[in-house]
Amino acid sequence: MSNYTNLPAPSPEQGLNRYLQEIRKFPMLEPEEEYMLAKRWVDHEDSAAAHKMVTSHLRLAAKIAMGYRGYGLPQAEVISEANVGLMQAVKKFDPEKGFRLATYAMWWIRASIQEYVLRSWSMVKLGTTSAQKKLFFNLRKAKARIGALEDGDLRPENVAQIAHDLGVTEDEVISMNRRMSGGDASLNAMVGSEGEGATQWQDWLEDEDANTAADYEEKDEMTARMALMNEAMEVLNERERDILTKRRLQDQPMTLEDLSGVYDVSRERIRQIEVRAFEKLQKRMREMARQQGMLTPA
Repeated sequence: MSNYTNLPAPSPEQGLNRYLQEIRKFPMLEPEEEYMLAKRWVDHEDSAAAHKMVTSHLRLAAKIAMGYRGYGLPQAEVISEANVGLMQAVKKFDPEKGFRLATYAMWWIRASIQEYVLRSWSMVKLGTTSAQKKLFFNLRKAKARIGALEDGDLRPENVAQIAHDLGVTEDEVISMNRRMSGGDASLNAMVGSEGEGATQWQDWLEDEDANTAADYEEKDEMTARMALMNEAMEVLNERERDILTKRRLQDQPMTLEDLSGVYDVSRERIRQIEVRAFEKLQKRMREMARQQGMLTPA
């Protein structure tokens, strides 16, 4: 994919304004065109086709990257990492699966950014426990839910609420909030000169096709739920995870007979393990969804 060296790259010297202007020059792809480009890459390793798929989704990568602007890291670097994830998505994208590249790319973009953020924050001894990671990536969302997005220390009642919602201590909430205060400029900050020519960063990210923007939101929700399920799978032991995956999460599920041979137990025992694993997974997903504000408490 040598053409990737020709991608526009954000930099502190260039400024986000100019970069966001540049990436708006690349048109969105129609489904048929996207499919044909993806086929050209998969079948013939056509670098030009891959390059076109990447450039048409640079606005999506930038839009997702802006969501991480509160972590105190250079926005240009975050966008660059988002683009790395986008490139990986294009490299591995299979057009025969029946979904759009944007759906698939969101997962890779977010994963790439989060790995970069965690690597960067590890330099200041950020805890890497599961609870700390959850706090790190959900604090802003939790603050937004209770209307506490202003800068500075949180009020005691807000600290208590967030600590309860995310399953961490109040001291951890206070410490993380102080680390994350400040950060990069707001997505709503004005760029350009004052007057009619002035605009906001987010204006450069808006798609002219409103339906496409709505599709992104819907697909982002699906991606979030997929990520939730993958994390919730940790509640299962190795055998439960393997059996559930092979029985319910594969395009061609294995039969009870096949799995009974693999594990040297009866078909009924495989069925029992599958049912129990599915119930455990459902329970864990509901708990996590409530903690992350995706479901309201019963």
